[in-house]
Amino acid sequence: MAVPPRHARRNPDRARLILLSNRFRSRPARRARGFTMVELVIVMVLIGILGAIAAGRFFDRGGFDAAAFADQTRALLRYGQKLAIARNSPVYVLLGGQRVALCATQPHGGCPLLGRVVAPGGNVGDPASATRCGDERWYCLGLPDGVQISLSVPMTEFGFDALGRPIATSGSFGGLAMTVTGQGERHSVSVEPETGYVR
Repeated sequence: MAVPPRHARRNPDRARLILLSNRFRSRPARRARGFTMVELVIVMVLIGILGAIAAGRFFDRGGFDAAAFADQTRALLRYGQKLAIARNSPVYVLLGGQRVALCATQPHGGCPLLGRVVAPGGNVGDPASATRCGDERWYCLGLPDGVQISLSVPMTEFGFDALGRPIATSGSFGGLAMTVTGQGERHSVSVEPETGYVR
């Protein structure tokens, strides 16, 4: 057994540590090892499976278009409500066929050219809006291909009054629930009665 140095004799715990550290230093260092072939093959198979699943989602835009259309519809409705309050006059929402749009006058099934609300910063500029709305300045959202909307009640138009409350063009407004679906993705857009809260 090696004799510990003089300063270590006073402290036996320190002496043990010195002896142990010397013992481990005398062993040759082990070389670092890489991955085995089996580990590499398993990782590559897992990456391939994940890539195949993810690629399917990236090549079909229906789910992404549905989410984007729902978000843009919420923004359009909120803007229409705030515009009605700011102008102190009603602003109407047209829910006709393949589009959702804002009108400054009561649409009666269509929005006249002078009654169209101009989009702040221009229209969204996607091909569906250009095709289905026809006016690049009008705040109108065209329904993208592969996306469907369904309403809780059959309604083609409603409005926001000068206080921001939703109003029906005929009868009373009992709320609106719109479901936007595309590629299995479902997104809801709703307008609360009386307050006009859009969510």
